[in-house]
Amino acid sequence: MNTYQIAVIAGDGIGPEVMEQALRVLNAAERQDNFRLECKEFSWNSEYYLKHGRMMPEDGMERLKSFDAILFGAIGDARVPDEVTIWELIMPIRKQFRQYVNFRPVKSLPGIPSPLANGDHIDFVIFRENAEGEYSDSGGRLYAGQEGEIAVQNTIMTRAGVERIARAAGSYAEKHGLKKVTSATKSNAVIHANKLWDEHVSRVMAEEFGGLEFEQYYVDALAAYFVQRPQSFEVVLASNLFGDILSDLGSGIVGGLGLSPSGNINPEKDYPSMFEPVHGSAPDIAGKGIANPIAQIWSAALMLEHLGEHKAAKRILEAIEAVLTEGAVRTKDIGGDATTAQMGEAILLAMKKKKNVKSEG
Repeated sequence: MNTYQIAVIAGDGIGPEVMEQALRVLNAAERQDNFRLECKEFSWNSEYYLKHGRMMPEDGMERLKSFDAILFGAIGDARVPDEVTIWELIMPIRKQFRQYVNFRPVKSLPGIPSPLANGDHIDFVIFRENAEGEYSDSGGRLYAGQEGEIAVQNTIMTRAGVERIARAAGSYAEKHGLKKVTSATKSNAVIHANKLWDEHVSRVMAEEFGGLEFEQYYVDALAAYFVQRPQSFEVVLASNLFGDILSDLGSGIVGGLGLSPSGNINPEKDYPSMFEPVHGSAPDIAGKGIANPIAQIWSAALMLEHLGEHKAAKRILEAIEAVLTEGAVRTKDIGGDATTAQMGEAILLAMKKKKNVKSEG
């Protein structure tokens, strides 16, 4: 029996509520597919910051390093500046653990209407560079508070960083039998960093993935194509900032952020990867028991996929789709009145039904 060590950080707001349902689903998956998850929960969140003056202990990163994966909830609290919660918790994990792939599926789910007239059968993934690029802590401000105040924010792109994200996207396409990779750029205006991106993405694709179709668009045009012809994409490759924006647009065209999972992945598995829903901590509904847990549960399925438990991951996604197809249980954000727990229970029941059907077959 395979055993995995999982760090659980539920975070703020609705994080603990949706995490509870994801852990219930993972417990069911363990029993069904004969593997074991040893989960350790860490209460590192805004409340921890208010008590200790930091988002995690001084040895927090060292403590996380030994785990096989991290399941993350949501972070954000009005009492703590966003730059603190992000740069003292999420960013150190992504960067120090070399989670250079941010993986975002953009997939039509049954029973969830798209705002697009042509929004059926959308199914592609976004590979966002996650460790450098525009989200780099390089720069500063001069003459603060004066009329001549200056802010400088540097974009950091390295050849090695561009090559490895391009290689990850191409490898995924080949492994999953896909035919095309699309790269986002803005090298007509961002003439240094984005030209380096273009040169090395195109070279890696030509030298190592010659069997794949490769196309490149300026990011503003690509955003329009997401709306006009989303079915034409399979794997989209983008820098940190462009990937962040395109990913949320992708979520919007298939039903919203409340349904969208993500993975922050270290493909080499030298460090733990982190899996989290795209939505935020939603303080306006925290504690009401009405948050949609699907994104958190789907993120848990992505974690299982990364760990090699492919059957369990597939069964969880099939259960989510079965519940949405039936339509009897829906949370408020997708047109119903079900509670967080009721949605979790419905997904558990669907997993059980699918297991029984396969056993009988």
